[in-house]
Amino acid sequence: MTFKEFYNSVLNTSYTPDDVFPFSIKKMYFKKGAIITTYGQIESGLYFMNQGIVEMAIKSYAIERIIDFFFENEMFCAFTSFLDQLPTDVQIVALTDCEVECIDREGLLAAYEESLPANKFGRILTEQGYLRKSIREKGLLCKTAEERYVEMLNSHSKYLNHIPVNKIARYLGIHPESLSRIRKKMSS
Repeated sequence: MTFKEFYNSVLNTSYTPDDVFPFSIKKMYFKKGAIITTYGQIESGLYFMNQGIVEMAIKSYAIERIIDFFFENEMFCAFTSFLDQLPTDVQIVALTDCEVECIDREGLLAAYEESLPANKFGRILTEQGYLRKSIREKGLLCKTAEERYVEMLNSHSKYLNHIPVNKIARYLGIHPESLSRIRKKMSS
């Protein structure tokens, strides 16, 4: 899926690849291990994942914790920095080779002023981002690591083989040994 197809699906519109869009989109490529957004950077791009997987991490004391993973057909960025234009406290790293489409913040903000569909798109993405984070937070508070792992398997099983076990464990908030026990229990 391309960004224009995603945009069309969110807004039920019919932009074709040749149509002029309310903001510009730039295709970018990142190699596995590339830092897309680094700690302290001010986020200026909003990304749509065509192919690949990225992780979003935050430093907590001496430990780096994984906040989220983003997969194909998902939007991502250091969202709070994108909104408030202050240095970000998260880092986004490519876990695989990635192909993304990037929307420049300034172009998007200009489109918000002149295009009702672009404005609606931004609102819907913000709502979806809020829901995603709210569901994740509730899961951390109310579900066991095993329940969270099962949810991850159900929603993203085709990607899990591309994510190191220690990173999945950090995302779940457990030690890799605990994840190994969960996986062993589930396979027996």
